Amino acid sequence: MDRFKIIKNFLSKEEVSLFKIWSDIMHRKNLSNFDQDKNQPNKDTCFYGTAATDALLIKNISCVSENTGFKLLPSYSYGRVYTKFAHLKKHVDRPSCEISVTIQIGSDGTPWPIFMGEEKLLLEEGDAVIYKGVEVPHWREEFQGDWYSQIFLHYVKADGKYKEYYIDKRQLFGMTKKSYEF
Repeated sequence: MDRFKIIKNFLSKEEVSLFKIWSDIMHRKNLSNFDQDKNQPNKDTCFYGTAATDALLIKNISCVSENTGFKLLPSYSYGRVYTKFAHLKKHVDRPSCEISVTIQIGSDGTPWPIFMGEEKLLLEEGDAVIYKGVEVPHWREEFQGDWYSQIFLHYVKADGKYKEYYIDKRQLFGMTKKSYEF
């Protein structure tokens, strides 16, 4: 893999349907999980390492490994529902995101491209872009629609310099780091 690769129909129609419902439920019941990321100042709904998205992370490891040419270890998953005026500042990811997958789950129909380097990419429901998260600058301009749902899967190379970030240093999949700190 060079810097990024688009995978059409990364998720099946059934998976897209399931995760559309999941993201809607997670967004509507959200009272406290708002993005606090400096790259995403809008504070949209976000969910780190849920059981459902971590299951997707594990299920797709062989597909992502095959498409990158690297033996990978799962790091963490992340779901986000963006709302009007959301934007993503130009950035590269932290070490846990050596190889990242951005999956378009659903939207109100408003196109919202992601920029990888200088290339503008438009994904359809179920499509994904696999990219070198720690190397490829990526961003989105201001969103003009009502909602846009994404799931992110993050991996590290099994023999790479970030392998210590396997499972993002959590004790178990499906848990946040804080859920076991005392």
